Amino acid sequence: MFIRSLASLCLAAACSLALAQGAVHYKENEQVDPQEVARILDARPMKLRSIRLTDDDGPLQAAAPTALSLPVRFAFDSAQIAPSARVQLDALAEGVKLLPPQRGVQIDGHTDAVGNDAYNQQLSQRRAVAVKQYLVQVHGIDAARLQTAGYGKSQPIEGSSAYAPENRRVQFRGL
Repeated sequence: MFIRSLASLCLAAACSLALAQGAVHYKENEQVDPQEVARILDARPMKLRSIRLTDDDGPLQAAAPTALSLPVRFAFDSAQIAPSARVQLDALAEGVKLLPPQRGVQIDGHTDAVGNDAYNQQLSQRRAVAVKQYLVQVHGIDAARLQTAGYGKSQPIEGSSAYAPENRRVQFRGL
């Protein structure tokens, strides 16, 4: 009985943490709503103080996502943003403009697993910087509000193959 309760507690904690770290993954050509962008980027990750399991608790509710990712297209082997990616980035920029002025945004570049680690890390960093420059130069977003990082192939989307094309993405979260 004790072991089953402990296992349930661990499962609930893992599920809550996974739900708290949720991200919305847009597909190519999927319409991005600036209002939804602002809601997601202004969300605060859920903090857990304690976990209480009782027989009358309802089902686990999914926490609101705290990040979103776009499948930003770039020219092959470069950080040049493809024209097809601009529609989603423009909508994202409008969402960032809806945030309070003091709210920052983290821009994380990711790649799939094709290529070596060092190359992918550098490429993902260059691409995150290119997106930041686009948001600053085209949309006038204050550069001080935007931070960048490149993760290469180290953080594939959960449940996907590391080689899957959806891992070639730029992820955004509020700071």
